Amino acid sequence: MKYLVALLAVAGIVVSAMALHVHYMDPSQAPPCAVTEKFDCGAVNHSRFAVFPPRGFDEPTNAGHPIPIATIGIVGYVVIAALALAGWWWLAFQASLIGFMGACFLSYLEAFILEKWCIYCLWSQGIMTVLLLLTATMLAVRAMRTRPMSVER
Repeated sequence: MKYLVALLAVAGIVVSAMALHVHYMDPSQAPPCAVTEKFDCGAVNHSRFAVFPPRGFDEPTNAGHPIPIATIGIVGYVVIAALALAGWWWLAFQASLIGFMGACFLSYLEAFILEKWCIYCLWSQGIMTVLLLLTATMLAVRAMRTRPMSVER
């Protein structure tokens, strides 16, 4: 199971790296994921929410040194993979839960604030959901194995 979690985390790293590539592209170029009016990775990855902390409305795009969200995603996937490979399932579950909640918040921003979707972000949300389910399943299986069996009469 730990290798499956690690493999999914590597897939998440690849997807986040592709989103990071779009983030650093020239905004005037059409990114490879600009499919329709509603699916536009360039608009999402160049928005003020594509960095942490988010830029203000009157703040120039090159102000300060904000961290791209895709970079945070890469670091998160590496942490989840390392924790799973070490067998620290409770911490891997907690990291997956934090990543899942962050991805849900970003999906909310895409749906209701930006009103555009990023294909890479949707893939990342799906991967993070599966990672959360796998780590939760692994915790449940380990709890069932360590629980003493009760005999009813």
